[in-house]
Amino acid sequence: MGESRARGLIPRGAIPAPMGDRAVVLLSGGMDSATALAIAKAETGDVITLTIDYGQRHRKEVEAAKAVAKHFRVRDHRVVKLDLASVG
Repeated sequence: MGESRARGLIPRGAIPAPMGDRAVVLLSGGMDSATALAIAKAETGDVITLTIDYGQRHRKEVEAAKAVAKHFRVRDHRVVKLDLASVG
């Protein structure tokens, strides 16, 4: 999807102009973050994704994020473990 087409999907001004030629997308594996990734890829081409593994009950979320990153051919997808036990 080219830049003009990606911009046509989102109202003008809803997304700030890219600040550079690289983006980091927080990727949960859901539709919203997958859409953000698609837009970032169209805008910059060079995207790094980050998934937070906070001990979700269902591993499906982390696995879905990995699959989405693979689908979009993300060059670097990182999964960071974060222990949230101290906050509930």
